[in-house]
Amino acid sequence: MARRMIEGIEIEASSGNVFADLGLADADKLKVKSGLVIEITRAVQRLGLTQEEAGRRMGIPQPKVSAMMRGDFTNLSERKLMDCLARLGYDIEIKIKPTSAPVGHLTLATA
Repeated sequence: MARRMIEGIEIEASSGNVFADLGLADADKLKVKSGLVIEITRAVQRLGLTQEEAGRRMGIPQPKVSAMMRGDFTNLSERKLMDCLARLGYDIEIKIKPTSAPVGHLTLATA
């Protein structure tokens, strides 16, 4: 990451993944999961659902909905989060393609 000084303050440019910038393990996975949670939160708000209604629709208990919407999604897999989005009226498309890098990475693209 590039560093530069602005008005005497050292600024470090982001890699585009805050989890990687923080040095967390599974940064790509966390970025994908957080993106899914953001979309779930938007869907719940757009549909005007309470957490209880959202939980019933997504097939998870209300306390897990509450935790997820507060940013605690470590106990939910990417697969479960995608299932939640599908139950809220979203289509999920997974695209796999070869990479020129030695190791590929996970990304999330939203419409």
